[in-house]
Amino acid sequence: MPTVLISDKMSPKAAEIFKSRGITVIEDYEIHKDREKFVALLKTVDGLAIRSATKVTRQILEAVGSGVLKVIGRAGIGVDNVDIPTATAAGIVVMNTPFGNSITTAEHAIALMFALARELSEADTSTQAGKWEKNRFMGVELTSKTLGIIGCGNIGSIVADRAQGLRMKVIGFDPFLTPEHALHLGIEKVTLDELLARADFITLHTPLTESTKNVLSRENLAKTKRGVRIINCARGGLIDEVALKEMLESGHVKGAALDVFVEEPATASALFGTPGFLATPHLGASTSEAQINVALQVADQMAEYLTTGGVENALNMPSLTPEEAPKLKPYMALAEELGQLAGQLTPADLRSVMVEYEGAIAQLNTKPVTAAVLAGLMKSHSDTVNMVNAPFIAKDRNIDVSDVRHDRESDYHTLVRLTVKTSEGERSVAGTLFANAQPRLVELFGIKVEADLSGPMLFVVNEDKPGFIGRVGTVLGEANVNIGTFHLGRRAAGGEAVLLLSVDTAVCSEVLAKVAAVPGVKQVKALTFAY
Repeated sequence: MPTVLISDKMSPKAAEIFKSRGITVIEDYEIHKDREKFVALLKTVDGLAIRSATKVTRQILEAVGSGVLKVIGRAGIGVDNVDIPTATAAGIVVMNTPFGNSITTAEHAIALMFALARELSEADTSTQAGKWEKNRFMGVELTSKTLGIIGCGNIGSIVADRAQGLRMKVIGFDPFLTPEHALHLGIEKVTLDELLARADFITLHTPLTESTKNVLSRENLAKTKRGVRIINCARGGLIDEVALKEMLESGHVKGAALDVFVEEPATASALFGTPGFLATPHLGASTSEAQINVALQVADQMAEYLTTGGVENALNMPSLTPEEAPKLKPYMALAEELGQLAGQLTPADLRSVMVEYEGAIAQLNTKPVTAAVLAGLMKSHSDTVNMVNAPFIAKDRNIDVSDVRHDRESDYHTLVRLTVKTSEGERSVAGTLFANAQPRLVELFGIKVEADLSGPMLFVVNEDKPGFIGRVGTVLGEANVNIGTFHLGRRAAGGEAVLLLSVDTAVCSEVLAKVAAVPGVKQVKALTFAY
């Protein structure tokens, strides 16, 4: 039975979801403040559910190690508090909930836009101070104004929809926004420079990455239209805060509203007290509906992964929806077996990996299957490898990985072929599913051979000569090694042949040497398939 630790306060419904799926729940909202106790507990649980208070640092993850903790779920979008590269290297899935608070964050951006347009914050302060400065606060209408959205993903598209309802003209900058999707959203796709020059209001809805850091730099702020109003409900660090202060003081920027800051909690900021500046304490996701939504979503996702292997909204591995999981599970088992076989028969200087898909599998989501191939391939090099860290290990070792889908006739209704390249050349193995469920090897190094891959096995390359099988059987019999099944294949009569034997017990090095001494043997190797 899996166990999940909830270390940040969230809706009680999250714990109810875990329990309903047969998962044990530990709730401790203070333990992350005691590093030693936190690490000790993480070594005993399968999953960690967090919000923003818990910091899952590299030091904590390295202290926990690999092999126990399987998934970290962030109830919310931002994962600045999780060291994703270290989690990936440890084989831990990191997932977030990008849609649970989308509406709430988008509405907060719209609220701040209204507040800036009508100078509500300053008008409120003045009025409550006993003044009646009706002529001082001359706002602007939103109708017919141009809204520039930087980042047109889930939240940005909701903001666009709401702004269009206010009869605003919406333009957007997003390198990943296709012209077709922009048309569907009613957004005019523009360059960043064009957006800066045209927008009356600018709102940011992009993650903080190396390419988006200071997207509104001093240089870019200078390119904006005079009198522009700026809103940021996304991430601190997207705007040069010092430059923004100077632009507000000069009057070039008429108003700015920030819900996020470079340093949080933002108990002090150069922007505080600047005329035209409005601040909120990271309230974008702070509604009762959003808090419930993200808690339910993270619990559902983590429970699905721990019970069925379904992976949704993962940040460090291919997603695998609950609907896809049962369809892909036998393919992933086949892929891992092929990977383990190739990994054990391939020299260590692996240079490239190509996975080819034909038939039924070519119509499905093959990214998780490719990850399973790599996990099997790397198993002979690390006992903690899995689908999460296998692509990371391959990249770290400069192994080129590619996958290809083929729309062509095949001898099998579905086929997965793995080709690995080393300094000695290329080798390939291929497999299919028997009865759509049972993985089966059908080709080994270009030789047709059908075999089930499981447990301890013996691989032999030999000359196809009469009496060979009997001689190998005699050696194994004398060593008290019982043969379960044997599978034969050859290129041509009298040519090179391969023999795959399943055995009840692993073959020791002494017996391997005796098999290698049998006349006609070119290569012999003990194999094992573990899951």
